[in-house]
Amino acid sequence: MRLAPLVTLWILASFSFGAPAPGRSPNIVFILADDLGWGELGCYGSTFNETPHLDQLAREGVRMTQAYAAAPVCSPYRASLLTGQYPARHGLLDYLRPTTANPLSPRHVTIAERLKAAGYVTGMIGKWHLSGYRYHKAPIELRATDHGFDEELVTEIKGVGNGANFFPYVFRTQPISWNSAGKDKLLPGKEYLVDRMNHEAVRFIERHREKPFFLYLSHFAPHSILNGRPDLVEKYRRKHPPGKSTSSRCHLCQDTGLEGDPLNHWAGDHNPHLAAMIEGIDQGVGMIVKKLEELRLSKDTLIIFTSDNGGELKVTSNAPLRGGKSQLFEGGIRVPLIVKWPGKVPGDKVCNSPTCNVDFYPTFLEVSAVKRDESQILDGRSVLELFQRPGAKRNGRTLYWHYPLPKPHFLGGVSAGAIREGKWKLIEWFGKKEMSLFDLDRDPGEERDLAAIHPEMAERLQNKLSLWRNSIPPTK
Repeated sequence: MRLAPLVTLWILASFSFGAPAPGRSPNIVFILADDLGWGELGCYGSTFNETPHLDQLAREGVRMTQAYAAAPVCSPYRASLLTGQYPARHGLLDYLRPTTANPLSPRHVTIAERLKAAGYVTGMIGKWHLSGYRYHKAPIELRATDHGFDEELVTEIKGVGNGANFFPYVFRTQPISWNSAGKDKLLPGKEYLVDRMNHEAVRFIERHREKPFFLYLSHFAPHSILNGRPDLVEKYRRKHPPGKSTSSRCHLCQDTGLEGDPLNHWAGDHNPHLAAMIEGIDQGVGMIVKKLEELRLSKDTLIIFTSDNGGELKVTSNAPLRGGKSQLFEGGIRVPLIVKWPGKVPGDKVCNSPTCNVDFYPTFLEVSAVKRDESQILDGRSVLELFQRPGAKRNGRTLYWHYPLPKPHFLGGVSAGAIREGKWKLIEWFGKKEMSLFDLDRDPGEERDLAAIHPEMAERLQNKLSLWRNSIPPTK
């Protein structure tokens, strides 16, 4: 009978977020997909896309159902990830054009800088998109190595170049490579960008196995223009015939020759190019997990997989959520999030508590036992305890969005702000000067606007959103 308390203490200790193995801080591997919708993975309900390694990651860790992006487009998300601040505070409110004179400011102390100062090797592989480019005559170009990363690999060199997915990574018909990986072909056959990035991630882990490392693997996929690896595209074509999903043509799918998809597959839940790109990312997750196991680093490594915003409606469906990329509906800002850390995070758990990507910065500080700088403003909060006890009830928190646009986004988004408090979410439409109110517990698809039925709640949330917005000093 005396053993019972000891066993209980041992179990609690095995899932505590205490110090890692003596003499070594835990590694952090952060894998970011680009425009991956909330329901695109098998563990989030997809029956067409095949993601066995991510599904296994979820079985061995925690799957978050209400994780949010701080913005519905890429650059603001990435800036929020690295600064721990909402876009309204760090100042990047929309995706950056290649000519911009306003990159992520060096006045920000990024999480990479904090971890590097604490002895971590820091590496960024893939999409950066936090600066303009000299190639486009931007007056300043700041790279990942200007923001705390020791290594910067397989990244864009003169614009994002979406669609440049095959070696030598040319964009459409242009003869010049848009990617730094184009200088050195490493893989046999027709080298594919997702494969190359997965390969570089494994090599980074191998190189730095003796020191704690922070790896930021930032995929360009599955952002359109969609180029799936040919063998995988053919596999998914056999699973579902073209033209059967929705009434909306997918004009943003291309085969390896970049001449367009001759079969004219349709946007929806059965897009073979999208599925192929997602499976390529999934294969990389399997490669990383396997390498960590080979090097006996699994128990000392926190792995996080997520997306920068919702899926693009021209190439996929975000059902059952409404809307998509560029919009403040759930389909634009709710993203998949899977967390694995053997012995520290319990396995096969689901967490329904809301989180936001501004939370990663303080979370990584706590993981690495790096003391928070009290003079630094962080809008996020550490969610380590949430990962540890995903089923426990949490005190409510309020999440905010600020997405002012001078004109509508080409994907359908309009100038707006939003606030979520408990089950309630309010969207304030700046142009129309109107509000929409939703009960996300009963209506996660945001089909029923309750602003007229609950005017007091709508007014209270709008006032709170306005006070928050006005409390943040204008950014330069």
